[in-house]
Amino acid sequence: MVSGNTNVADLRKSYEKARLDEHSSDADPLKQFDHWLQEAIRSEIPEPNAMTLATVSKENRPSTRPVLIKGYDERGIVWYTNYESRKGVELSGNPWAALQFHWVELERVVRIEGRVEKISDQESDAYFRSRPHDHRIGAWASPQSQVIANRAVIEKAAAKYSQEYPQDPPRPKNWGGYRLNPELWEFWQGRKSRLHDRLRYKREAGGWRRERLAP
Repeated sequence: MVSGNTNVADLRKSYEKARLDEHSSDADPLKQFDHWLQEAIRSEIPEPNAMTLATVSKENRPSTRPVLIKGYDERGIVWYTNYESRKGVELSGNPWAALQFHWVELERVVRIEGRVEKISDQESDAYFRSRPHDHRIGAWASPQSQVIANRAVIEKAAAKYSQEYPQDPPRPKNWGGYRLNPELWEFWQGRKSRLHDRLRYKREAGGWRRERLAP
C-alpha cells in the first residue's frame, strides 16, 4: 500500500452554504441550470464552464474527460472537439452520454444524461471563426487521442499549419460541435451531516417530472 503524510480516509468537509428544495427551485431544469451556472460565473470560481463528459465504448467500457460547455438552450448542451478523438469515436458507436458540473466552492453538482448528436456545419463554422488564431491552429495540429512520439510532433505540426494559414484558418472537417439533448437532470446541493439535497428532473410527455432523491 502506498502511504503519504495524510490519510485520505480522514478527509471530510461539512457542507453548509445553501439548500435546494422544491419550492425554491425552478420547475424547468434548464432555467434552474442557467441560474446555477450564472451564479457560478458571478462567483468567479475557476473554470465555471468546465464539465466532465462520460462516454461508453463499443466494448462497454466507460471513459471520462473534462470539456468546456460552449452553449445551451432548449435543444441541449453544446461542446466542441475532434470527431476522431476517443470521445468522438465512442459517441459514433453509442450516442448516449452523461455530463457533470462540479462547482466545489458552491458545494454544488449538476448531472445531465441524454442522447448526443453533431450540430450543424454552419454552427461549427461560426464558433470556429470566433476562436483565437492559435486555438484554431491547434485544432489542425493535434491528432487528438492518437499516440505520438513526442511533443515535437505537434509543435512541428503547429508551425506547419501556422505557415499554411497565417490569417484565417478554416475549420478542419474532423472538428466540430456536439449537442446533448437532456433526458435527465439532477441538481445536488451539499448539506450538513451528509443529508444532501438532490432534485431529479425526468423528461416525460408534456414536460418534466421533478422528484427528490435520498442523499
